[in-house]
Amino acid sequence: MNQTTGNVATDKPLGGWRVLVPRGGPWGDGVAASLRAQGAVPVVAPLINFAPTSDQATLDAALHDLQQGNFDWLTVTSATTVDVLYAHRVTIPAATKIAAVGETTAAALQAVGYRVDLVPEQDNSAAGMAEQMIALEPESRRILTLRSEIAKPVLTRMLIDAGHDVRSVVAYRTVGVPVTERIARDVASGRINAILVTSGSVAEQVSLQFPDVPDSTVIAAIGPRTAKDARKVGLSVDVVAPQQTVAALIEAVSHLALPHAADELQP
Repeated sequence: MNQTTGNVATDKPLGGWRVLVPRGGPWGDGVAASLRAQGAVPVVAPLINFAPTSDQATLDAALHDLQQGNFDWLTVTSATTVDVLYAHRVTIPAATKIAAVGETTAAALQAVGYRVDLVPEQDNSAAGMAEQMIALEPESRRILTLRSEIAKPVLTRMLIDAGHDVRSVVAYRTVGVPVTERIARDVASGRINAILVTSGSVAEQVSLQFPDVPDSTVIAAIGPRTAKDARKVGLSVDVVAPQQTVAALIEAVSHLALPHAADELQP
């Protein structure tokens, strides 16, 4: 992938680009709006979706205990976990502190009325969150970690090793969503100029559903950890956002040259 700065004749940095947005819903709508503001044509093609946990009773019990004030900390590692909390109308006691893995998750919490007490200052990852919590809390604390079914137990393991009392509960499942034949053709033909990779789950679906991504198509990862996950499943990552935010990801893509001439992108 040629990463020379440049773009077509336009006053917007992503003029002429067609960019695949891998999730739908409010998140996808927000990313699409941000891309349009930069001149791009967003193609919203959800590759993953979220399903209820297969152990609802355990989740219900954990959320009940959370509302009763039985935890000192709640850790939230995705905006989807926020959706689960909001759907269950969970009220979090003032004495329970809330840690968000990054600014995107923090914004999701605040958007539905939850406060945020901790966001990792540098490493927006489960490990980064654990390290900062351990530094802040030298004494054993009761911590509830809500997670995806496929999430690696990095956060839980680090907190337990540091002496904390941790209850790890699956809040939701991540499932793949097959794209339409048209989207598959557009990716294979190079009509899609960039694919946003926003999680390890998205990376897996990109690898599975688009086995022949053209070399000219930009694979853009939302942060170093996601880039590492993408490379593990065989994707060739062209650009990595320095922070794990959509704004940083779009900004990173905007510095690249449009892989195709603008007239190739007309309907």
